[in-house]
Amino acid sequence: MRKLMVIGMLGAVSAALLTQAVAQTTKPAGTIKIGAITAVTGRFAEFGKQQLAGFKVGVAEINRKGGIGGQKIELLIEDNASDVNKGLAAAERLANAGVPLVICEYSSSLVKAQAQYLARQKVPALVVTSSGDDITKPGNEYIFRLNQPATEYARALLNIFRDSKFKSMAMIAGTGAFEKSVADAALIFAKQYGIAVVEDQRYDQGLTDFRPVLNRIKSKNPDGVLMVSYAADSVTLMRQAREVGVKPRMFAGGAAGFALPDFIKDAGSAAENVVSATAWIQELRYPGTQKLHVELVKALGGAEPSYHAAQAYAGVIAAADAIRRAGGTDREKVKAALNTTNLQTAFGPIVFADFDGFRNQNNLTMVAEQVQDGKFVPVYPRSVVPKAIKFERP
Repeated sequence: MRKLMVIGMLGAVSAALLTQAVAQTTKPAGTIKIGAITAVTGRFAEFGKQQLAGFKVGVAEINRKGGIGGQKIELLIEDNASDVNKGLAAAERLANAGVPLVICEYSSSLVKAQAQYLARQKVPALVVTSSGDDITKPGNEYIFRLNQPATEYARALLNIFRDSKFKSMAMIAGTGAFEKSVADAALIFAKQYGIAVVEDQRYDQGLTDFRPVLNRIKSKNPDGVLMVSYAADSVTLMRQAREVGVKPRMFAGGAAGFALPDFIKDAGSAAENVVSATAWIQELRYPGTQKLHVELVKALGGAEPSYHAAQAYAGVIAAADAIRRAGGTDREKVKAALNTTNLQTAFGPIVFADFDGFRNQNNLTMVAEQVQDGKFVPVYPRSVVPKAIKFERP
C-alpha cells in the first residue's frame, strides 16, 4: 500500500499519523496542495523525522499568516521508504496528482533520480537537503536547490584545516553521491591550500570494520582526518578511531550523521572534539532563527533539531512564496517565480542563481560546529561568534 500524508491547515499531524502514514480525510475547502517526498521509513527515517518537523512548522507559519491569497496550504507527503525506486514512484504519484511543485528530500542518490524525473515531466523540483553537486551542476531549468552543495561542506572543513596551518590530512569517504562530491571537492581544496593527502580511502556502504584503514592512518600521523561517511557509520568510525588510537590534531566529519544530535548521544566520549560541517544552527544571525529553533524543538517533542529540519521549513516558505507570486498553481508560472525568488528566511537568504557551473543554486555559507563537553558549539565562520577550537594534540 502506498503511503501518503497530508500536513494541512492546522499543521497538527500527530506522530502516530506520520508513522502510520494515514491520510487526513477531511481537508479544508479550497486548499493549495504542495507535493513533498521524504523518508518516513527505512534507513533515512531519522532525517525524515527532522524534515517532517520542518514541514509542519513551515505550513503552520504560512497558514497562520493567511495562507496564499486566503487559501490554506497543505503538503501531500509521500514516503520514499529510503529507496530509489520507491522515491521515483512517489515522484510519479505527485506529478500525476497535479501539484505545482515537489519538495525533494534528504539522500542525494534518491533526489537526483526524482528531480530528473520531475524535470522530464516539467514539474518544478525544490531540493531542500540533498547536496550532491551533480543535482544542480549542470542542473536543469526545473530543478532548484535552496541548501548548500557538497562542495561547500568540503570548503568549510578545509578552510579550518588551512587556517589551523595543517600540513597533512587523511580521508575516509563513502562512495555514495554526497560522500563522493564532498571527498572530491576536499581533494581540490587540499591541493589549493598545500595540504598533503596521505590517505584517501573510499568504501562501499555496508563496511563495518574500519580498523585496517584507521591503523594505516594512525601510522601516517596526519594533522587532520576527514570522514565523509554514510549517516549510519559516523558513530562506528569514531569509536573505532579511538579504539585503535588515531590521534590527529583534528577529526572532521562531513555532516550527515556527524551533525545529528544522536551522534553525541550514541558515540559518547568518542564524539568529543569532532568538528562537523552543518548547514544551519541556532546561533546564526538571521531574523527569526531563535524563534524557528524553539518551534522546531516543539515539533520534535522536545528533541534538538538538526539542519535538515530548518531546510525543510525553508522549503515550505520558498514554495509558498513562489506560488503566491505566480498567482496560482500553473507549473510554468511557478517555475518562473522560483527563478526570481529573493527571500530572507530564518534558514538564511534564498536566491536561485547560476555560478561556478551550478544552475538554480542558492549560495549560502556553510557553518562548522565542534563537540565540546558533550554539546555542539559553533567554531566557523566568524559571523556565528565562534568558540575556540579544541585540538586533539598540539
